[in-house]
Amino acid sequence: MGKVTRATKKPLPPGRPKAFDPDKALDAALRVFWGKGYEGTSLADLTAAMGINKPSLYATFGDKATLFHKVVDHYMRQQSGLWDGAFRLPTAKGSIARILTSVADALTSGKNPHGCLLVQAALSCGAEADCIKGELAAKRAEGEKLMRTRLLRAQAESEIPPNVDVAALSRFFSTILRGMSVEASGGATRAQLQTVIDLAMKAWPDSARQTTALPAEV
Repeated sequence: MGKVTRATKKPLPPGRPKAFDPDKALDAALRVFWGKGYEGTSLADLTAAMGINKPSLYATFGDKATLFHKVVDHYMRQQSGLWDGAFRLPTAKGSIARILTSVADALTSGKNPHGCLLVQAALSCGAEADCIKGELAAKRAEGEKLMRTRLLRAQAESEIPPNVDVAALSRFFSTILRGMSVEASGGATRAQLQTVIDLAMKAWPDSARQTTALPAEV
């Protein structure tokens, strides 16, 4: 009688991989929200663009609002390099000019939907989406705060006169950024946005001229 041997156990199959790449799915969702706004985007739009079904969407990203929060964070990570690079320039004036021109380039490149997600997605939100509008406003405020911090340092280094209201100056340039986004969504060209940038930079408070301070916010 032959020797009895134990049956060799077959290795368990590896875990079933996801049928999609979450980062690529977020990119796809970003473009939909960017182009249609929060309220204008349906779950059908999202699943079609992301290449997944509703159960997979809910399992990986949560509901529409939760997905949008993740999309906004994803968008902010993509944009952070632009601001970080600009703030490494030696002068605050150069930093602000770099941000304005880089944003104008991005708005008119044709690679993305027109405008800025933080502006466009909020324009069509009704009262029932106040939490979304609030989140987008908070993200825009973060950008303004970063700008104000850089301008305060410039004032401490005497690049900006001490009588200038830095809070008003940062609000001014932040408003220019948002205005360019709206104009780009309406079809403004890169040259037209550059005209806006050139005029905006003439408001820079040059220490040599001791420019009169911008009025304080009320």
